[in-house]
Amino acid sequence: MQRTKIIETEVGTGTTVGSATSIGSATCVRLHNNTIGIVTVGIATQVGAPSALEFSMPGNSVEFLEKLPSEVIYTSTSIKASKVGFTN
Repeated sequence: MQRTKIIETEVGTGTTVGSATSIGSATCVRLHNNTIGIVTVGIATQVGAPSALEFSMPGNSVEFLEKLPSEVIYTSTSIKASKVGFTN
């Protein structure tokens, strides 16, 4: 059985590429869309850089995102994000 290890406290995501964050240089991020609407998640190489990748996240859902420590994320509406790892 795989378990989630919380490494840092949950924070709100930035809503523009200028307010994007690496979530503590995380390589694995737990995203919690606690809104009822679909949220677009953008992943960029650095703060202010155009988004290289995007995906839609349904309302009231949780996703785990694997990324490089230097990559930053932002969302169309602020949602919760925390740096996590996995344990057995």
